[in-house]
Parts: sequence; C-alpha cells; structure tokens
Amino acid sequence: MAPAPSNPVVIWFGRIGDMIMLSALLEILHRRFGRPCRIIGAGSWAAEIYRSHRDVAEVICLGRHTAFFLDGQWWRALRTLRADRGAPVYVCEDFPRKLPRSRRLLQWSGTPASRCVFMHEMLAAAQRRGQAPEHWVDRLVALGRCTAPAFRETDFPWPEPAPRCAPQLEIAPAERAECETWLAARGWLGRPLVLIQPGNQRMMRGGGRPRISPDDHKAWPVERWAALLRDVEQHLRLRLPRAVILLVGAPQEEAFLSLIRAAANLPAINIAVLPLRRLFALCAASHDMISVDTGPAHAAAAVGLPLVVLFGAYPPRVWQPRSAAGSPVLGVGGPPAANRLDEIAEPVVFEAWCGLLSRLQARRVESDRAAS
Repeated sequence: MAPAPSNPVVIWFGRIGDMIMLSALLEILHRRFGRPCRIIGAGSWAAEIYRSHRDVAEVICLGRHTAFFLDGQWWRALRTLRADRGAPVYVCEDFPRKLPRSRRLLQWSGTPASRCVFMHEMLAAAQRRGQAPEHWVDRLVALGRCTAPAFRETDFPWPEPAPRCAPQLEIAPAERAECETWLAARGWLGRPLVLIQPGNQRMMRGGGRPRISPDDHKAWPVERWAALLRDVEQHLRLRLPRAVILLVGAPQEEAFLSLIRAAANLPAINIAVLPLRRLFALCAASHDMISVDTGPAHAAAAVGLPLVVLFGAYPPRVWQPRSAAGSPVLGVGGPPAANRLDEIAEPVVFEAWCGLLSRLQARRVESDRAAS
C-alpha cells in the first residue's frame, strides 16, 4: 500500500459541458483524500471553468490539436505526475480514440496502473454486473467511489455528510459585482432576465458566419427561434412585464444571434455576447433559460438557473444538465421523441417553458406560505 496521497489527479479531455459535470467528481475526491484536485484537460475552457473553485488546486490545459512534443503543457503535466508519486489518478475518458493520449501520459510519467482508476474499466465491469449508470454525472459519482489498488479504501471512506453528487460552479464575489455593474450600465439590474442560448460549437466551425450543416443534430431553424421569441415576449408582457429577454452566446456566435433577432423583428430583444466566466455570473443572476444541449446549459444548471433544454441525437437520460441546488431542468426532444432538433415543433418548446414558469411560481407560493 502507498502512503497517504496528496492532491488527486483527474484526467479528462472533455468539452465545456463535460468539464462542468466533472465538478461532481472533484468534490468527492477532495473530501475523500483531503486535498483539492489537479485537473489535466484539453482546451482553455477547463482553466476558465475552474478559475475559482474550492475543489481544484491546479488546472493543466493541453492543446486539443497540438502534437504532444510541441505542447509545453504536455511537459508540465508530465512533470506534475512525476513529482507526486503518492497521488491517486482518475481517468475519466471512455472514448477509445482518446484513451491512447491518457495512457501515453501515464506511461511516460512512470505512473503505475496500481495508482489509477479508469472510467472505461469501471463501466465495463458495471455492465457485466448489469449495473452500469447511464447518466454521465452518475458515472462520475460511481468513479469517485472507486479506489485504486495502491490505496486502502478504508483509509479514504465515502464522505459524511454525503457529497452533493451533482455539478456546481462557484462565482467569485468580484465576478458577481462586475456582472451587476455590467447589468446596471444597461438598465437591466434588478429585472428578471430570460436567457435564450441557441448556438452550438459545431455550427461555428471554421469561423465566419454560422453554417448549419445537414448532420448538425443540435441546430434548430432560425425561423423557429424567431417564433419562440415572439411567443415568449408576448407571454412575458402578461406574466413578467419587467422581464428582459437576452439572446446569449460566445463572441463568435454574434452573427447567428443577429439573424435570429432580425427574423423575430422584435426591437426589445437584446443580444449579449460574453466570455465564459461572465456568462456564468449572468446565469447566476437570471430568472430562467432556454438552451440547446450544450455547455452553457450545463453551466446554467450548475449555478442553479432553471432551464429548458432542447435535445437532438443525445438522450436526456444520459446528458440532461443537473443542479446541486435542485433547480428544475426540463428536457425536450431526444430519442425516441426526436433525433434532431429540427424534428421538435416550436409549440412544444414554448409549452415546456410555460410549464417551467408555472413550476417556479408554485415554488414561490409554497415558500411564501411556509415563511408566513
């Protein structure tokens, strides 16, 4: 048996939504092993997501498409693994084409398999027992229960009280203050904010204007977004007359957001193109959201924002965002109901959003009754 470990190392070359869900595992490992985690990921968003998080000590971001011998972060990851011979290592990859990169990193750093737990091996064993979890958050929680052979499980028991077992992002006080200043400058501070997140990363490949390819199952037609905006705006005039509707996205999605606003022909619709951390803070200050199945939807749930999520080919039972705060998340579409977003009718999304507002209103009434 190895001596008591230091910071657990977590390896996952996932996208934004994956890395947000990862926070459920990070809390478990922090509390089991007594020290915050080191993350080895790919893409700059991992460092942005965990810029300020109690369960994270360090983030190392490899280049997604950079040859390893030209990537300074690759050598930094090697040095980190070599310098800490007591750390448990959790490898979250389960895609066969990504696993060789993780294995090469472990092999070159001299990290023995006895200190490692692999997601794909855990899932294979669970499937043989007929107990494999479907949702990715449940998979990460199950991984957090595992202990590498080099360590005694009894030395690192399941935490008490129990972990949240759900994603949670942390917004620093300075970020909240900056967001409030940004909202105040636009006259939106203190008003209910309804966020519409229509873009996805596949649509913006290659830069320039958005391109909706036939194989993009996460693309909803512009005219349906426009119809939804008109219905939402009309409904809010009756239910929340002070509400502000914001079309939100990354800076490279501004052209797509402008297309939707022009098609809706509603001057009151606003566009907000935001860096990742400002988007997190805005979600934390908002009333609700409608989003496609993408990273910002997971971010919204992780800061406690109620939302409706549109699913294409990926089933909600595996990918639906979850919230540690218990805020409602309603999924629309996904197999078997739909395999592409363009198979989802606009009234279905609008009715789901109206149902979300009714749930929020019922919660407020119940809370007021309990407080009186």
